Amino acid sequence: MRRITMVTLGCVIGITASPGSAAPGQTRGRVTGRVSILEKDNKPSQDLSAGVVWLESHQAPLMTRDSNPPHTLDIAINDKVYAPRVVVASVGSTVRFPNHDPFNHNVFSVSEGNSFDLGLYGRGQTKGQTFTHEGLVRVFCNVHPRMAAYVVLVNSRWFTQPAADGSFTLGDVPPGRYLLHAWHERVPGEMTHEVVVGTGTAPAQIQLDARKYRFVQHKNKFGKNYPTNAGRERY
Repeated sequence: MRRITMVTLGCVIGITASPGSAAPGQTRGRVTGRVSILEKDNKPSQDLSAGVVWLESHQAPLMTRDSNPPHTLDIAINDKVYAPRVVVASVGSTVRFPNHDPFNHNVFSVSEGNSFDLGLYGRGQTKGQTFTHEGLVRVFCNVHPRMAAYVVLVNSRWFTQPAADGSFTLGDVPPGRYLLHAWHERVPGEMTHEVVVGTGTAPAQIQLDARKYRFVQHKNKFGKNYPTNAGRERY
């Protein structure tokens, strides 16, 4: 899986030092901020919580299996929609796709390093995939072209998704220099912004710009266009 291309997004970040579960004599901090998006015609953003933010350390790898073990989470299929549409997880985690629709789906991805094909399966069945590489996984259905979900795999113990108002907090962070990453599906690539934890408040402003976003239909799992009647299926 290729790393997500770096671009400039938008949020307001505050870094504060605060007591935490650190070694004796060491203070841990937290990174707080608010993701915001520039929209066409200055419309309000309705999907701020679909973003992802995480920290990458300059000093050493952030994650070991002991400090942040892989976990299992679900993206349900209901009425030809993946829910939730976006999840973030540590490398090595498993995502399950329970099918609640009364017809078949074929969950797949061709994302480099994390490609998979779960084949056709029906109502009441659940299939899953364990992801072993860092990066963005675009998940589709080979039957229904409008179905899309995104799994962001990070090699970090500090990651989250913003609240509906765009606010977020990453806590229990040891002092040091970090890259704060932010991703949203309607902006190409990801943001990285350097932050220093453990030196008091250090606000920064970055900007996410989705004004040029437009929907582009993906290909099916064979790299071809969906049938012309796709999207008007009886099931």
